[in-house]
Amino acid sequence: MCGRTRCTLRSDDVPRACHRSDTPTRALHMDRYRPAYNVSPGSNMPVVRREDASDNGGYVLHCMKWGLIPSFTKKTEKPDHYKMFNARSESIDEKASFRRLLPKSRCLVAVEGFYEWKKDCSKKQPYYIHFKDGRPLVFAALYDSWQNSEGETLYTFTIVTTSSSSALQWLHDRMPVILGSKESTDTWLSSSGSSFKSVMKPYEESDLVWYPVTPAMGKSSFDGPECIKQIQVKGNTSISMFFSKKGAERKDTKSEQKLSCNESVKTEPTEDLIEGAKTDEVDNDLKFSGSSHSKNASMLPIKREYETFSADSKPALACHDQISSTPAKKKEKTKSADDKQPTLFSFFGKK
Repeated sequence: MCGRTRCTLRSDDVPRACHRSDTPTRALHMDRYRPAYNVSPGSNMPVVRREDASDNGGYVLHCMKWGLIPSFTKKTEKPDHYKMFNARSESIDEKASFRRLLPKSRCLVAVEGFYEWKKDCSKKQPYYIHFKDGRPLVFAALYDSWQNSEGETLYTFTIVTTSSSSALQWLHDRMPVILGSKESTDTWLSSSGSSFKSVMKPYEESDLVWYPVTPAMGKSSFDGPECIKQIQVKGNTSISMFFSKKGAERKDTKSEQKLSCNESVKTEPTEDLIEGAKTDEVDNDLKFSGSSHSKNASMLPIKREYETFSADSKPALACHDQISSTPAKKKEKTKSADDKQPTLFSFFGKK
């Protein structure tokens, strides 16, 4: 985490997304950049870094490979971009690979969104996380340069991560450090002191939303708009999409119920489902407004999926109780004692 992103921005949109449009910015190696919907470590991505150690030297739009290769790596060693594509903010100033980069090698990565997988039983379902209004997300990152045995210099970067926000804890326990304002990007790029540590925290604003996408994008070779196309998910994973962050603030006094793979899902949402599904916008900007589960479910356009969820939640009848639930047959079962139908006693009496 974070191991997959979408970066289809144009080159000239990246500095603007990082709030650097009003400062001089030069481009470096941007001919290597290839926009993609399914970007994985080892791919070339544009980052914004300082021109030099000062805050007044301008900025560079630099295409680098995702997945840090420390400069002290042996020249003969084959680079592995999957070893350090993330850096944990909690230990960033303890590990030699990252600690020495903090003073002068902080940078920004702009993307439209990122992917994360939710494990349900034996399957993993990917979700696409992005801003509700479609603006790019800006991640805090560190970069380094390494020279191989042939004398070629390779620039690489790693995305800084933190603990997950309260709205995304149901999905994963980690998330990228998202810099949601110009002030936070200025702080991260600033060369002054240790003020950058103040922005290494979960992004708790309600404009971050998500939805399930095709599992096919788990393959790095799968690319295109299909990667971010919303799909419908059956079962208890999709129930997390039915509630907004503000609408789910009520606290359930019942004990938290955990559902196993073989257990039936109850029609009343448990607290872990409600708390795990907090967000302001879901799918087509649906809002959860209120008081009862059934009332709000009827307001959702995904009627078929909700009915499937409800149908699966009904307890199975025992074999001797398998009777029809139609009103006509139920009425027959409640006839009075004055009915003239023969009973079992009268049948054996005739014998």
